[in-house]
Amino acid sequence: MTTWLKSRRDAPPGFFACEAAGLGWLRVPGGPRVVRVLGVRDTALELERLVPSRPTARAADDLGRSLAVLHRAGAPAFGAPPDGWTGDGFFGPLSEPLPLRAGRYERWGEFHAACRLEPLADALRRRGRLDDDVAGALERLSRRLRDGALDDGSPPARVHGDLWSGNVVWTQDGAVLVDPAAHGGHPLTDVAMLDLFGLPHLDRVTAAYREATGLVVDRGLLALHQVYPVGMHVVLFGEVWAGRLAATLRASA
Repeated sequence: MTTWLKSRRDAPPGFFACEAAGLGWLRVPGGPRVVRVLGVRDTALELERLVPSRPTARAADDLGRSLAVLHRAGAPAFGAPPDGWTGDGFFGPLSEPLPLRAGRYERWGEFHAACRLEPLADALRRRGRLDDDVAGALERLSRRLRDGALDDGSPPARVHGDLWSGNVVWTQDGAVLVDPAAHGGHPLTDVAMLDLFGLPHLDRVTAAYREATGLVVDRGLLALHQVYPVGMHVVLFGEVWAGRLAATLRASA
């Protein structure tokens, strides 16, 4: 088997061990194919080498159905890290991975406020990228989440956590998931990430997922789950994303 080495000499402590644990946790019978881990070091992760291929409608259908299986595999709590890892995870590019807060919450809304939106506001403030309007919108949304206004009773799902199109590799054997920020979360978190930057055959993926789960997917709910990743783009990449964050907050209201 040919391999690919993902490495960083000054990686944060545990960075590659956390990713390896997430990849192992996401590998469930009937779920999406997940890139195989061949070795873990403090400064590198050895993975099977994937050969990209053209995405097909059939592969998209399979991804939607298998993603539903993954989510149904569940998690001990909202915010729970993957088996084999304790403590916070990581979110962001290899060049600048930032802490992804973990915890154990009974309700998704409380988890999302405490571990995503409130740390996002803090990160934006530290970098001087939090204006008064966005600060107020994040505070109001966090309050609604903590009050339970946006909970829907869904149990904790086993989610990839950073499922944008770049972390779906299409091969001749179908879609393969890479680079997770795995945790116990809401299933729409993954669906919203797929939607955020576009994905080949996205309509087929979401249709197959919806058929398998019956989960309601509308623009307001997608926007709610996109606030954190869009906000992190402001943190990581600057004010060019600020307008997108403000629009996403308005859509999620």
